[in-house]
Amino acid sequence: MGCIKMQSEIEKHNAVDGIFFNKTTLPYILNSEIAAVLAVMRRNVRWGARYMSEDDQIEHSLIQNLKVLRKQIFFWQNPCHDISPSIYLQPFLDVIRSDETGAPITSVALSSVYKILTIDVIDQKTINAKNAMHSVVDAVSSCRFEVTDPASEEVVLMKILQVFLACIKSKASVVLSNQHVCNIVTTCFRIVHQASTKGELLQRIARQTMHELVRCIFSRLSGVEDSKDALVNGVTTVAQEIDGPDNECVIGGKQLENGNLSSEKDGQSQPSDASPESGTSVAEENTVDDVPYGIPCMVEIFHFLCSLLNVAEHASTGRRSNTIAFDEDVPLFALSLINSAIELGGPSFHQHPSLLNIIQDELFHNLMQFGLSMSPLILSMVCNIVLNLYHHLRTQLKLQLEAFFSCVVLRLAQSKYGASYQQQEVAMEALVDFCRQKSFMVEMYANLDCDISCGNVFEDLTSLLSKSAFPVNSPLSSMHILALDGLIAIIQGMAERIDSGSVNLDQVSVKFEEYSPFWKTACENYSDPASWVPFMLQKKYIKTKLFIGADHFNQDPKKGLEFLQGSHLLPDKLDPQSVACFLRYTTGLDKNLVGDYLGNHDDFCIQVLHEFARTFDFQDMNLDMALRLFLEAFRLPGEAQKIHRVLEAFSERYYEQSPEILVDKDAALVLSYSLILLNTDQHNVQVKKKMTEDDFIRNNRQINGGGDLPRDFLSELYHSICKNEIRTTPEQSAGLAEMTSSRWISLMYKSKKNSPFVLFDCGPHLDKDMFAIMSGPAIAAISVVFDNAEHDDVYKSCIDGFLAVAKISASYHLQNVLDDLVVSLCKFTTLLDLDPASVDEAVLAFSDDPKAMMATETLFSIANKYGDNIRSGWRNILDCILQLHKLGLLPASVDSAEESEKPVPKSQSSSNLTSSMGITSRKSSGLMGRFSQLLYYDTEETVLQPTDEQLAAQQISRQTIEKCNVDSIFTESKFLQAESLLPLVRALISAAGRPQKGNSFVEDEDDAVFCLELLIRITLNNRDRIALLWEGIHEHIANIVQSTVIPCALVEKAVFGLLRICQRLLPYKENVADELLRSLQLVLKLDARVADAYCEQITQEVTRLVKTNAPQIRSQIGWRTIITLLSITARHPEASETGFDALVFIMTNGAHLLPANYVLCVDASRQFAESRLGETERSVHSLDLMAGSITCLARWANEAKSTMTDGDMVKMSQNIGEMWLRLVQGLRKVCVDQRFEVRNHAILSLQKCLAGADEISLPRDFWLQCFEPVIFSMLDDLQEIAQVRSQKEYRNMEATLILALKLTSKVFLQFLRDLSQLTEFHDLWLGVLTRMENYMKLKIRGKKSYELQEMVPELLKNTLIVMKAWGVLVKSDSGKDSTWESTWVHVNKIDQTLQSEVFPDQVDEQPELKQDETGSSKVSGSVGLAIHYSNTVIGATGWEGGPVKSSPLKIWTGFTMLR
Repeated sequence: MGCIKMQSEIEKHNAVDGIFFNKTTLPYILNSEIAAVLAVMRRNVRWGARYMSEDDQIEHSLIQNLKVLRKQIFFWQNPCHDISPSIYLQPFLDVIRSDETGAPITSVALSSVYKILTIDVIDQKTINAKNAMHSVVDAVSSCRFEVTDPASEEVVLMKILQVFLACIKSKASVVLSNQHVCNIVTTCFRIVHQASTKGELLQRIARQTMHELVRCIFSRLSGVEDSKDALVNGVTTVAQEIDGPDNECVIGGKQLENGNLSSEKDGQSQPSDASPESGTSVAEENTVDDVPYGIPCMVEIFHFLCSLLNVAEHASTGRRSNTIAFDEDVPLFALSLINSAIELGGPSFHQHPSLLNIIQDELFHNLMQFGLSMSPLILSMVCNIVLNLYHHLRTQLKLQLEAFFSCVVLRLAQSKYGASYQQQEVAMEALVDFCRQKSFMVEMYANLDCDISCGNVFEDLTSLLSKSAFPVNSPLSSMHILALDGLIAIIQGMAERIDSGSVNLDQVSVKFEEYSPFWKTACENYSDPASWVPFMLQKKYIKTKLFIGADHFNQDPKKGLEFLQGSHLLPDKLDPQSVACFLRYTTGLDKNLVGDYLGNHDDFCIQVLHEFARTFDFQDMNLDMALRLFLEAFRLPGEAQKIHRVLEAFSERYYEQSPEILVDKDAALVLSYSLILLNTDQHNVQVKKKMTEDDFIRNNRQINGGGDLPRDFLSELYHSICKNEIRTTPEQSAGLAEMTSSRWISLMYKSKKNSPFVLFDCGPHLDKDMFAIMSGPAIAAISVVFDNAEHDDVYKSCIDGFLAVAKISASYHLQNVLDDLVVSLCKFTTLLDLDPASVDEAVLAFSDDPKAMMATETLFSIANKYGDNIRSGWRNILDCILQLHKLGLLPASVDSAEESEKPVPKSQSSSNLTSSMGITSRKSSGLMGRFSQLLYYDTEETVLQPTDEQLAAQQISRQTIEKCNVDSIFTESKFLQAESLLPLVRALISAAGRPQKGNSFVEDEDDAVFCLELLIRITLNNRDRIALLWEGIHEHIANIVQSTVIPCALVEKAVFGLLRICQRLLPYKENVADELLRSLQLVLKLDARVADAYCEQITQEVTRLVKTNAPQIRSQIGWRTIITLLSITARHPEASETGFDALVFIMTNGAHLLPANYVLCVDASRQFAESRLGETERSVHSLDLMAGSITCLARWANEAKSTMTDGDMVKMSQNIGEMWLRLVQGLRKVCVDQRFEVRNHAILSLQKCLAGADEISLPRDFWLQCFEPVIFSMLDDLQEIAQVRSQKEYRNMEATLILALKLTSKVFLQFLRDLSQLTEFHDLWLGVLTRMENYMKLKIRGKKSYELQEMVPELLKNTLIVMKAWGVLVKSDSGKDSTWESTWVHVNKIDQTLQSEVFPDQVDEQPELKQDETGSSKVSGSVGLAIHYSNTVIGATGWEGGPVKSSPLKIWTGFTMLR
């Protein structure tokens, strides 16, 4: 029934002032109060003893009642709660009601009642508590007293306020009826109004009491059930009384006269008596009073408070004596009371539709009006109320909130609309308060910006804040700081939501592939973000497209419709409904064009017009209101025919929905015309004679189907039009238009059908789209404020904003935003503006600028935390790092190279190199030189002594940079995404500069070296992504290497950095090993002077590379680079030893020889063998390495036989043969070396390699390539040397020639079988004979060699014997054998007896076998020697290549008998 819910248990009597009120306490309190009232009354002669004619003493009834009560109180036996309060209250109430008592007596009686109420002796369980409380309210409301002086009158009024407040705060207040509560509020407000003519104290107490009453009443709203009961007499009549002709204050229904507050007749008070024992009251109540107070009185009170705003709005400026200006005081007081009610009632208003309706309509409409007040106090209070309403009831105030921000906040916060600075500041403060609500901006964006029928409040507010933060041609003011606080509050809210929920970076597809009616889209579940978030994004997409379409429509309606068709928001074939909905729901359309389009005579446009009218709901709406709503959507065309078509469509729609009074649509049409004419007549200044009500009624006779419309109906229409104009020319910019009455009614109509208000759930669902909208202007605004600020708190706010922007940008991968932020921060560091030429001054300036230091810390904090999303901003960051490097402020971990890995040159440092290039050293000899040197040192020492100020600046600056963790950018680069790492590398390369060909130095070599070191570090830290980075880094290093012509620190860093990269990465990255090793070819491209300066150190690094990474080098291209670098060292005196050591490591025992590097290693060994920089033993060692490598060829050949197919084996054999051929060719070149030890050892090594070919199964054609280019060439070269060169140049050539001939004979005989199968065998054999013939004739230093003369025939004889034995040299039966004949032609030139000795009578002689002392068979004669030689050379190999079976000959193991 709308009553307050009773407590199930009432607490026991509370102690007040330490006294427990039991049955013995109450009588004493009453006794003291009675005595006090009687004492005051006796002071007045009027209340003394009265005597009648019989001299009987008769007391006044008021005194008599008090005395009677006094006699009874000490005889009460019942507990306090069993005694009716009316018994002991009534005598005091009679005094209060009496108009015979003066103000002092009434004041004391009121005090007594107040005391009784405050001791809580009366509660809801007390007998007849309700009657007693009602009696108190009635008596005090009708208080009467004689006014003796103004002061005593004010005291009585204050006492009345106290009693009323005690009634509401009492435990028994729950038994008060709705009517009595309203009476209390009414009476208190009358006192407030009356107090305006009294003292300041009474005014303030009255207002404070009113506040307390409202707070107490509405604090119980949460415990009240809804009720439809209404009051018979509300409190709104008070407002009507105040708005009377003279605005004179009346209380109790009568003007204040002689202190009488009651309008009742004298002697009205007739309390009922009740015995103390019974404890019952006989007071009578009406039926309304039987209901405890609840929603009905709260509705009346709240409506009364809202009506005060109407009073203030329409109050005349007539006479009044209020000390406070009425135009500010009354609305301010009313607003404060409303605010108190909302604060205490809170969300409970939502549970009671009657209260909620008042808030939605009347209250908010008044707030819109007073929001534009010139008074900052009123504006501030309005904003506070709206903030409370947003907090508690925003789900029910969607469109009201939009209207408030559009029509009040946005208008006042901008000076261009004529608002004062105070209004702007208050509006901005209110907006910032809203921004500090975490959910505000998200909910504005979701519910308004994403609603096609609402404005873009979020965009407008953020734009306003950004613009307001800019100090344009003025110093920073409080307004700028306020706007900044609002922006930062929004941004920080977004940043906090990132931590509170998972950020979904998946873009919701909102692009329409086919047409769907956009006005019919609906969300399935507004409580589930998975449902409403995509819906909101879709609506925002639609709204954006509609806005673009509206812009096209305003230029050309046809193009606008075509654009929407292309966006699938209108069907390919236009239908009237879709076009009508576009015109109806799209904001930003030119309403003149809409009106012309709707009024067009085209059939399609007429259909659109009727569909447009059907989008309106005129149910239960007056005609004038419906017409206002209809004409708000467009501008009524000027042509009569168009007007007729438009009004005809309107009338048809209105009649469909409101047929109660009008009999047909024609009546609606005629009356609509009549209203338009009346509107023009009343509000056109050019019309002098205005239409009267009677004229209007007369003009509309018999239009309702031949009958007349009700006069009251027409009269209401007339007055409505006269009072509020129908605007036939709506404003285009409705977003910032004033809230007129017709517009407000339209808003209320719209709010009934609007989509639900989505509540924020702390998730970052829409933050990415919101941030994308506001990020640009926000960053610019914060930057400008930071640039102009001068206080630390503003700095801190801006820094917090920067960090929040960075966090949001990184979380949503908005790289462009983050890059812009980085650019701004780099500017604020001022590092790029410092002059590194004067380091001390620059450091001092930096340390004295707290803004710069804060910006620097923030910049590097962002770089470290959010580097994954930095792109172009890396270049700006690196510029700052380079400047810190120049100023010497970087930590050692960043500024110094990795000394542990950097090779230390043994020869020339950079300074020595500079000196060696002809640059004069600072030191000089001689007296003057030493004198100038002393002067220089003295000057230098003076400069190096910093002042205390400079030392402090250095310390402060270094501490700041230490906090920046600059080193982490590069050491932690391995965690950067590839999309960010590549820009960082490119920025480093760009910052380093590009050296030009022929120019030894870039513009700043120190920066280039520093950048290169950082590049190397990044490369080493990103070994898993070397393939991603290597192209750019290699190109940069190549550019340095190829452009440098003299030794310098840059090329040194490039070369050794390259080697360091290879050393570190080869073990881990096999897939790029070849690319890394190929890059070492850059070392080969060094200028000669540069290469010579660093050759030893380069060799050391290459050697280290080989020894640590040899197993990882597998490809030929990789080995080619390594071996080539090692080969070059063979010619360098300081590097050759180290290079050879690496070669030995590779080739010893074939440890790291591979088919891929075999030829390269052989060539390198040959070069070391030919090199005369080292000892002879090293050359001999090189030859041993070459000769020993034959075992690798044999091993590979055997492995191929066992593991490969026939086809692969043939290919492998071919490859092995080529490697073997390169081996013997290399040895052949060393066979002509000047040093006889090397030369002879080369021949023996060659012999070993040629003999070892038996194990690798060479194809036959390789032997032809072996003899001609290798053996014959060697013999020819040695012959030439022996003939031409001197003994001094080539010592002991005779022994070399003998070894060469022996090698030739042995190889020829060992592979005679294979050679004989060659078609070129004839030429080959003649070549051997020719060389023997030449050596037979050879003169060494003009003399023939005895040893050669003896050796050549012997070797030839043995060769012939073996050839004969193997059947290679046999005379043909045909007699035409060129080999036979040619052989003897050459043999006879050497020794004519050989033919007869080897072929006596051309019959083969069987050699005679003899037994030696051991019993073994021995071949006798020269034939035996030849066979022995042959078998020794070729091993146990038969004619067919297989082993010799049961040979009668003993195989000798040596060839020592041959000389």
